[in-house]
Amino acid sequence: MTAATATLGRRVRVGGISVQLSRPEKVYFPGDQITKGELVEYYRVVASRMLPYLRSRPLVLARYPDGITGERFFQKNIPDYFPAWISRAEVAKQDGVVQHVIGDKAATLVYLANQGCIELHVFLSRVGRIDHPDQIVFDLDPPGPGRFGDVRIAALHLRALLEGELGLATFVKSTGGSGLHIHVPLNGRADFGTARDFTRQAAALLAARYPDLVTTEQRKASRGGRIYADVMRNAYAQTVVAPYSVRARPGAPVAMPLHWDEVRDSGLEPGRFTLRAAAARLASGGQGADPWAGMSRRRYGLATARRLLGGLAAS
Repeated sequence: MTAATATLGRRVRVGGISVQLSRPEKVYFPGDQITKGELVEYYRVVASRMLPYLRSRPLVLARYPDGITGERFFQKNIPDYFPAWISRAEVAKQDGVVQHVIGDKAATLVYLANQGCIELHVFLSRVGRIDHPDQIVFDLDPPGPGRFGDVRIAALHLRALLEGELGLATFVKSTGGSGLHIHVPLNGRADFGTARDFTRQAAALLAARYPDLVTTEQRKASRGGRIYADVMRNAYAQTVVAPYSVRARPGAPVAMPLHWDEVRDSGLEPGRFTLRAAAARLASGGQGADPWAGMSRRRYGLATARRLLGGLAAS
């Protein structure tokens, strides 16, 4: 994938929809000379892999009109000037509603990238049952650089608890930073309060079992150099970075879905997954095959897992 590929024309046709590009030569990642056109091309190429994890989910857009060194703003409400073919959905908030973009077309991803949207953040619930998550997520966050090995170990311990002892399915991705996200698909019957209570109890049990490795302390000063098991995103209208989203950081890292075999590999480094490396990975087969394939067929309820977790916590 090259910038030239994306800048051959000022208008691109994606899935039968024509999208006008503006200044595709504009540099968005100065240290790497990655242009807006290259970002657009990435989202065009990755769309078929990414869209299944966005459909019916409201998006929050992290926009950087002048690239990662310029002003950033998060956008929830869809602007009036967005074209009518972009799908949207109203989500209730405390004093009204927000009309969010729904990422259900490749052309939508291209259009958003052209609008300076580098990062896509996605709801853990879907339109129609917006107050009932069909995913929960554990964010394993290291205290600083050079600790990714500990993040990997914590993730493997968490997987053993969730899958091996509680009977749930787990899917893992890099965050595009120095941590890992562990996603658990659900059948959507539990509300956010129930789901969040479960994640808190599971994180607390993990920290109790591995007190020198994992903590649930929200205050950084109290974490003592341990991996923070963050479950705060498991709440109504909260979001998590979408799988395959580029992050607005030097090198253009990607929030990359991973195979669990990769997490077991001590050589795994999060900086490996960048915009420019992603295309080769996705085209390679093997580890490039979708690690999250089959997620929709592995959605379970929380009732049994909650009961088992209660027994483990009491023992």
